[in-house]
Amino acid sequence: MKALITGGAGFIGSHLARRLVARGDSVVVLDDLSTGAVANLRDLRSSGLLDFHVGSVADRPLVTELMDDCEVTFHLAAAVGVRLIVEQPVHTIQTNVHGTQVVLEAAAKKRKAVVVASTSEVYGKSHDLPFRETADITLGSTTNSRWAYACSKALDEWLALAYWRERKVPTIICRFFNTVGPGQSGRYGMVLPNFARQALAGDPITVFGSGEQSRCFGHVYDTVEALLRLVETPEAVGEVVNVGSTEEVSIYELAVRVREAASSSSEIAFVSYQEAYQEGFEDMQRRVPDVTKLQTLTGFHPSIPLSTIVGDVLADQEARMAERGTVPAVSPGPARARPSVRLDALARASA
Repeated sequence: MKALITGGAGFIGSHLARRLVARGDSVVVLDDLSTGAVANLRDLRSSGLLDFHVGSVADRPLVTELMDDCEVTFHLAAAVGVRLIVEQPVHTIQTNVHGTQVVLEAAAKKRKAVVVASTSEVYGKSHDLPFRETADITLGSTTNSRWAYACSKALDEWLALAYWRERKVPTIICRFFNTVGPGQSGRYGMVLPNFARQALAGDPITVFGSGEQSRCFGHVYDTVEALLRLVETPEAVGEVVNVGSTEEVSIYELAVRVREAASSSSEIAFVSYQEAYQEGFEDMQRRVPDVTKLQTLTGFHPSIPLSTIVGDVLADQEARMAERGTVPAVSPGPARARPSVRLDALARASA
């Protein structure tokens, strides 16, 4: 298979590229490097299977050209991260909606399949848990830029489904639930890598709000596995599918677990949403997926436990600190010697 990955130098995109190359597939990556990094693909440069292009997903001629020889496009390019979304709502809306439209237009011309990355944010403030793909969405006021991301991704979904129904473009929509793992940056407010870095440095672990809000954190390896299984499942075309773990944890409990796993003495400090973001910021209290559809379609259920995820993220953050010449304030433990789930093993399992 030959695949185009928009946003392929980003967190999920680079893991997907690595997995595809590991099983012998050719990969074309398009990334403007606004949040991705060339370093994320460094180990693939010598494979002979990676074709990397620095450019924007808004570049119609380039997207159309790159899609020519590819069987499927994984459209992952997007504005991500709560901090970026709150601070740059115009960029968020334009990047997400316009970029998706360009990809779908090119796919319609080329009769190519597209996997569109969406998010659990589209469920908004709904209390109808666990979140099912057919449930109503409940977004906040348009005066609150917090909801610009959710709205833009919901529009992406409607666009993708419209292209499938009206123009027969094979589309699959994946709603990601808090995908985390090695390689993720905390630069734009991603909570787990920030907790890990703070714990290792001996700094206060900053919990926004009360800490009672809960999430389900899914390992990026499980997310990649779900993506590959869905694209190989004809029945998934035209469907919206939740992708994520069902292991729920409060943000305060997550901070405690990270601190314990790091053998850190960091204090846990609470920071109000207003201080962290802006006046009137709203958050989702719980975010729990129903992954019945994913399992029914593919036979796959994300299963990497939170304990493993925390260990992998701590190991990754230790490695980043070592590269920067920073010495962790805590001693490395055996559980963090290396990520406990290996891409090569996953590649063999799916071969």
